[in-house]
Amino acid sequence: MEKHQHHDHSQMNHDKTDHSKMDHGPGGHSGHNPAHGQMGHDHHKMMIADFRKRFWATLVLTIPILFLSPMIQDFFGYEFLLPGNPYFLFGLSTIVYFYGGWPFLKGFWSEIKQGAPGMMTLISMAISVAYFYSTATVFGLKGQDFFWELSTLIAIMLLGHWIEMKSVLGASKALQLLVSMMPAEAHRVKGETIEDIPLEAVLKDDIILVKPGEKVPADGTIVEGSSYLNESMLTGESKPVKKEEKDKVIGGSVNGNSTLKVKVEHTGKDSYLNKVITMVEEAQKTKSKMQNLSDRAAKWLTYIALTIGFGTLAVWLALGFPFVYALERMVTVMVIACPHALGLAIPLVVAISTAVSAQNGLLIRNRTAFEESRKISALLFDKTGTLTKGDFGVTRIQSVDDNYSQDEVLRLASALEQSSEHPIAVGIIKRAQEKKVTIPNPLNFHAITGKGVEATVEDKPVKVVSPGFLRDNNIPIPKDAYSDAAETVVFVLIEEKLAGYIALADEIRSESQEAIQVFKKNDIKVLMATGDNEKTARAVSEKLGLDGYYAEVLPHQKVEIVEELQRKGEFVAMTGDGVNDAPALAKANVGIAVGSGTDVAAETADIILVNSNPKDIANLILFGKATYNKMIQNLIWATAYNVVAIPLAAGVLYSSGFVMGPAVGAVFMSLSTIIVAINAQLLRRKIGR
Repeated sequence: MEKHQHHDHSQMNHDKTDHSKMDHGPGGHSGHNPAHGQMGHDHHKMMIADFRKRFWATLVLTIPILFLSPMIQDFFGYEFLLPGNPYFLFGLSTIVYFYGGWPFLKGFWSEIKQGAPGMMTLISMAISVAYFYSTATVFGLKGQDFFWELSTLIAIMLLGHWIEMKSVLGASKALQLLVSMMPAEAHRVKGETIEDIPLEAVLKDDIILVKPGEKVPADGTIVEGSSYLNESMLTGESKPVKKEEKDKVIGGSVNGNSTLKVKVEHTGKDSYLNKVITMVEEAQKTKSKMQNLSDRAAKWLTYIALTIGFGTLAVWLALGFPFVYALERMVTVMVIACPHALGLAIPLVVAISTAVSAQNGLLIRNRTAFEESRKISALLFDKTGTLTKGDFGVTRIQSVDDNYSQDEVLRLASALEQSSEHPIAVGIIKRAQEKKVTIPNPLNFHAITGKGVEATVEDKPVKVVSPGFLRDNNIPIPKDAYSDAAETVVFVLIEEKLAGYIALADEIRSESQEAIQVFKKNDIKVLMATGDNEKTARAVSEKLGLDGYYAEVLPHQKVEIVEELQRKGEFVAMTGDGVNDAPALAKANVGIAVGSGTDVAAETADIILVNSNPKDIANLILFGKATYNKMIQNLIWATAYNVVAIPLAAGVLYSSGFVMGPAVGAVFMSLSTIIVAINAQLLRRKIGR
């Protein structure tokens, strides 16, 4: 393995974080059927409707409570007392407390059962203290009632929750979009007839008809027809893709202008779309380090609020203030301390970033790795198909043995390559078909690990191998085998003797250049590992301005390269196409699997790019940074609000005549929640810029 580091970069020392690679990817558990997602979605909708109903009912009752409250009448300088006014207020407030406050009381009970006091505990304590204290004043305790503050507080809390849940629903709508991409029915071809059947009834190997403009109902292979398909919702690739016979189609993509007949390969939970949905659901559920941080903060805030709350009561009483006043201060502290904004700060960003990523062809399997993509300092690319198009075209065929002509070298080599999907093999077969060569059948075919393939063709042992194989076996490489171009050369051995060689070139992607500029701007070293020879690797590296390259790398050596970079203190991202790159993807700090389509189960990767476009990786890193920044902004906003508001509610500015009341506290608290929700939604504008 040859290695070339062109520029000596100052090593950036990055803290290493051990990534718990998650086992539960799409292959790891059964995908949900769309109905399942629908149920969760409907439950959420019902909860939103419930909060809305309780909010309007509470608001309607709050108006007479405010109008009839002696404290409000004093404030506005009017008097309007009904006979038995306190009892009337008590009756209305009881309905508000039990009906409007019910979601909070229920939440409090479940938090206590789990031994994890949080937001609901704080809200419930605030409204319960206000309600029971006020009730006591109606039935004989000396003091002012708090009924008006109780009802405004519950109304504002319900409004805050309702808005909060609507924005969470907005984040899960992207998932719903994915779920709803499957049509409800399919046209199954039975002999001469065509029958419309529900999607659930489609089976593997059925032949289905897809008319122009319709959605493809299941993953499969085209058996008749050709058309342009729009896969943008699945892959983020905006331009329609031409598909012909034998090409695979993805369920949920939209057919263009021609009718297709498709043989079904995957249905239901095995389908590509369902794997994507499951993965997005999983990612939204898994907690990253940041989320655990916000959960801990919310818990601590609860304890702090309770301590300050009771401390406030004690201090005001000790200072000789009436119990009623001390109690009002305590209630206000409890009300204000509800860490709503904190509870929403991270989960909302998570939900939005995961859903938006999925719509742009980035599937996140490991949230922590995604958030840590901002630390990447070295990016190791597997060349073929990522930086380059992966479409090899034959540029030269040379015979070095008079017994075999150029066409004969091509004919025998193509016999070995016809069953392989390797880009080089595809290139050789394409040239053989262009020359209308009849390709013979090989016997005893097998691969030589990392070096090539061998088989018996027409009773002769034939090998198609890399230059490394020739070196290992001390076979001299012909002088003119390599030109200066970025070519890959394979050698054809017939009866253990070198008969000739075939040179192929792989075109560099136009997007690679732009992506590499983005990485450079972000101080990320770009390195390339390739199985290609030194000359080809250098040509690609120089053309793209890479920071270094590793040539003639065997699959298992990629892990060693990743380890070596990590030893130097780099935070390494590895991109590969999943199959032979799996160990290196697992070893890297962030493993990015690239590969269009159905290899979603790149089990070891943290992030999967549906397209092999290097610009998507640049997007991913920038979006990871934006996501992390949003989380930090939201955490700072949510905690700073409490740091300022709690002391004001406790009455630290009493001497200068300012004390924050419970209702004002509730307004501010709801405001901070709404600001956090809006800030999270702004994340949608960050991707793909």
